[in-house]
Amino acid sequence: MAADTVFIEDLRIETIIGIYDWEREIRQIVSIDLEMAADNTKAAATERIEDALNYKAVAKRLIQFVEDSEFQLVETMAERIGEIVLNEFNVPWMRLKLSKPGAVTGSKAVGVIIERGSRG
Repeated sequence: MAADTVFIEDLRIETIIGIYDWEREIRQIVSIDLEMAADNTKAAATERIEDALNYKAVAKRLIQFVEDSEFQLVETMAERIGEIVLNEFNVPWMRLKLSKPGAVTGSKAVGVIIERGSRG
């Protein structure tokens, strides 16, 4: 398999996330940076979206999932996103950075980075 990467950068989605009572009553922004292993050679040869890892389809699925979720921890949200990417889009490896911009005073963002699967 080629060592190609398809990515989505700074996908911002409103959701309910957090452990504090006030966080359960408002929607906050989370930001997703996602890298996914893919073999782009077939899509490059055929110019058919069906032969590519469709980043728009991935983004739409994650937007729907995250908007509808009400997780307490970013760790849990990150794991569920990872499961969706690996299982629903047949991705062998992914690296996800899930951020809560402005969640800690003085910081641009806080969050987690997870890596799941194998590049092969």
